[in-house]
Amino acid sequence: MNSTFKRIGLFIRKDDPIMESAIVRVTYFLQSRALNTFINEPLGFLPELDVISINDFAHNCDLAIAIGGDGTLLSASRALSGTNLPLVGINVGRLGFLADVTLAKLEQQLSEILDGDYREDTRFLMQATINQSDTLTGTAMNDVVIHAHQSLHMIEFETYINGKFLNSQRADGIVIATPTGSTAYAMSAGGPILDVDLDALVLASVCPHTLSNRPLVIAANSIIDITLSENNTSTAMATCDGRPGHILEPGDTIRIERHPSTIKLLHLEDHDHYSILRAKLEWGRKLTC
Repeated sequence: MNSTFKRIGLFIRKDDPIMESAIVRVTYFLQSRALNTFINEPLGFLPELDVISINDFAHNCDLAIAIGGDGTLLSASRALSGTNLPLVGINVGRLGFLADVTLAKLEQQLSEILDGDYREDTRFLMQATINQSDTLTGTAMNDVVIHAHQSLHMIEFETYINGKFLNSQRADGIVIATPTGSTAYAMSAGGPILDVDLDALVLASVCPHTLSNRPLVIAANSIIDITLSENNTSTAMATCDGRPGHILEPGDTIRIERHPSTIKLLHLEDHDHYSILRAKLEWGRKLTC
C-alpha cells in the first residue's frame, strides 16, 4: 500500500484515560501500513512508540493526527500553526465540529486520507496582547473571551474597532470568535454561526446589561481593542480557546487581531460542513407532536 504520508505524528492529551483504546487502534492501523509513527507523550501501554515533542513534528513528520475531541485538535492547531504541516482530527469526544474522522469508520476513512483522497481546509487564528505589549499573550483558533474573574459582578468595558469607538457596555464578558469558533462559546452567547470559508470575526456579548446589545460580524483583518473601565472594582480575565487565562486590571487594554499564521486541516473528500451542523445541532431531526 502506497501512502502519500510516510511519517505520522500522533498528538494526544495524556490527562484523558478513555483515549487508550483509540490510540492503540490508530497505532496498530498505521503500523499495519508500515508507516513510521511518533507520539507526543510517552505511553506505558505502547512503549515501542518513539516520543517527540509536537514542536518537532514539522521536522520529523509528514502528517499530524490529533486523537480526542475538538479541544485536542485546537491544542494541536495552535502548536502547529505556521508550520504548514497538515492535521487530521479523530473524534473520540461527543460534540465535535472539527475532528471528522470517526472511530466507527476509522480504518476506511484514514486509508482514504493516507492515500491522498482528501480536501484541504485552511483556517486562520487570532492573537491577543495586553496593553499593546510586544509580547504575545495568547493564540486562539476558536475564540478570545474577556470575562469577570472570581466574581459574579459584571465588568464594564469599551470596544474599539480599528481605532474607532464602537460602544461601552456592562456584561459578564465578551467573546471574539473566528468562523471556526462561531459554533462554540459565541453560539452559546447568542452569536451567529459563520460559514467556515468567511473571512470574518464575530463579537458576542455574554449576558449584556442592555437588551439593545447585539452580536456583530466584522472583517477578519480588523484590530479589536477592549479597554476595561477604571470603574471596575475587580479584575477580569482573558482566555484563549478556554485555556487558563491572563489577569486584566481595571484600565487595561487587550488587543485582538488576526495571527499571521494559519493551520491546514485535512478532511475526507465528501466532507460537508452543513451535514455536521445538522448532525451536531439536530437540525435534521423530525418533529413530533
